[in-house]
Amino acid sequence: MQPYEKYLKGNSQKLRVDQTDAERKLWQRINRDQLLGFRFNRQKPLLSDNEENIMKQHTYQTTVEWVGNLGRGTSSYTAYERDFIASALNKPNILGSADPAFRGDKTRWNPEDMLLASISACHKLWYLHFCAVNNIIVQEYRDEAIAIMDEGSSEHAGCFISATLKPRVRISSESDAVKALALHENAHQACFIANSLNFPVKCEAVIEKD
Repeated sequence: MQPYEKYLKGNSQKLRVDQTDAERKLWQRINRDQLLGFRFNRQKPLLSDNEENIMKQHTYQTTVEWVGNLGRGTSSYTAYERDFIASALNKPNILGSADPAFRGDKTRWNPEDMLLASISACHKLWYLHFCAVNNIIVQEYRDEAIAIMDEGSSEHAGCFISATLKPRVRISSESDAVKALALHENAHQACFIANSLNFPVKCEAVIEKD
């Protein structure tokens, strides 16, 4: 067995936020040592090594196929197109290319677009989760995110230097707007994509009520 992990404590606390009446009464009895005369200690998950590893790690697989060979391959910088098709099992294909600044097709997604969309989508998914477990009812969510990339120079390679999320969120009239705004920080801290980056991700959220 593995030792108790701190992140599991947070998960268990979230699960206790929205309890049914039956669950609330059960926990009250447990906390007062009134259930069958037994004393209950803090919950600790019992997971085998394999089960815990499965929970911690996820594997993703994609295929990227170049479809820009015009007949002469990469015989010169201008002899080929940058177009590609990104695919994954049971999902629609994504038509991709390079940024138009690098001879790409402006009507197709480029890797820079997809990176920014991944950051935005990951934040959004975590945000909706935290709202759901904190009695915040989200009705609409739209993020017009912006990222800045430095092309680099002869002295250093190009890289992204920042991303700014600008989600505009509409919540129900009975929801707490202050809490709704604060939960964006929770989402940022939990976001797998943001945690994998080496440049800052800022969030300039706007909360609107019905």
